[in-house]
Amino acid sequence: MSDMAAATRRSSTRPALIGWLAALATVTIWGVWAVATRHAVTHDLPPAAVGLLRFGVPALVLIPFSWRSGLFPKGLSVPKGLALLGSGAPFFLIVALGMQFAPAAEIGPLLPGTMPLFVALIGWLTFGERVGGVRLAGFVLILVGVVCIGGYGLLLTGNGAWRGHLLLLSGACLWGIYTHAYRRSGLSALQAAALIGLWSVLILLPFGGPPLIHAVGRGLAAPLLMQMILQGLLSGVAGVVLYGIAVDRLGASRAAAVSPLAIVLAALIAIPVLGEYPEPAALVGIVMATLGVVLASSIVGRPAPAHVVSKG
Repeated sequence: MSDMAAATRRSSTRPALIGWLAALATVTIWGVWAVATRHAVTHDLPPAAVGLLRFGVPALVLIPFSWRSGLFPKGLSVPKGLALLGSGAPFFLIVALGMQFAPAAEIGPLLPGTMPLFVALIGWLTFGERVGGVRLAGFVLILVGVVCIGGYGLLLTGNGAWRGHLLLLSGACLWGIYTHAYRRSGLSALQAAALIGLWSVLILLPFGGPPLIHAVGRGLAAPLLMQMILQGLLSGVAGVVLYGIAVDRLGASRAAAVSPLAIVLAALIAIPVLGEYPEPAALVGIVMATLGVVLASSIVGRPAPAHVVSKG
């Protein structure tokens, strides 16, 4: 009997372990993506070229899905389709432009950190969804974190980082719109990713293609290959698959438990890679936003709906 009980425990533990490993791998990809994207747009490539690398690989990998559904799936309304596509090239261009101004340590709390806030705000304003209790406290902490980071950049440093802050918050708002559109689109995650990847490549190709060709001519093939791996394979494909595994094995709320690690990892990775050290006010904002994400994800208290979980 004890052998059967032990076997049952092992069989129930294995999926959870796989889920936690997938979740940790996902947030590591998110943290690396933030630093790699900031490095690319401030050193070698314009945002459109980096975006083309980001969406080109998923578009090729997922072409069987886009081939079946076409350029615009039947039954998908135009407003929902536009809301979905807003999370592709428009989202990336806005965020990448913001990364040219905002330090990497501030990207995490201002982008994935505020995505749950915008999802909840849009749900409340548009669909009458209610937010209360622990989650409301989490959103307040996220706002405090944003004020700490944004206030420092606007009032004290005078280095223009506030422009990056506004662009990153705009990107988070676009993701909030996408989240609600995706929930009501009737598409699977891979179908939505294929649709977004295909349209993003079509939008970015005229603007990102020539800089990529020029970069190859300047001998930047190695950095381009590295960005293709980080942007396309890791963030665009592996991140989507791994996060899906984490949600399937753990549930949305437990998978969200590790999402604040992406905020911390981005700040830590930026120190040796970019030489960027967070200012004291930014550190306070990072801590507040991280705690806010933990509470807003309902890790403490009732489980949150799957749609409040942010993306990297």
